[in-house]
Amino acid sequence: MKARIPRGMGGGPTNMQGMLRQAQKLQEQMAQLQQELEQREYEVTAGGGMVTVKINGKKEILKIDIKPEIVDPDDIETLADVITAGVNEAIRKVEETNASELAKITGEINIPGLI
Repeated sequence: MKARIPRGMGGGPTNMQGMLRQAQKLQEQMAQLQQELEQREYEVTAGGGMVTVKINGKKEILKIDIKPEIVDPDDIETLADVITAGVNEAIRKVEETNASELAKITGEINIPGLI
């Protein structure tokens, strides 16, 4: 028994070529977006502004500024916690921005591992 495919839904050459062109265009847009996102820089503060973390879109830490008031030789643990919080927040910000920008192109389709 043969299955009948409604008109316009078949895998004809014209339809397939159109789909391939759309996929290639989407791939080009995503590659360009990824390049743009990697160029961006973000700045995040933690500990009430005591620590500032600068990060790029590749999730590489560019700079960490620490205000002298938070440096206490008897309490290194607090300083380490604030730096950790700042770095984690900076990474979250990059990931959220990347996901949001990608969704604009893909129309909310989740494609793991793209960016």
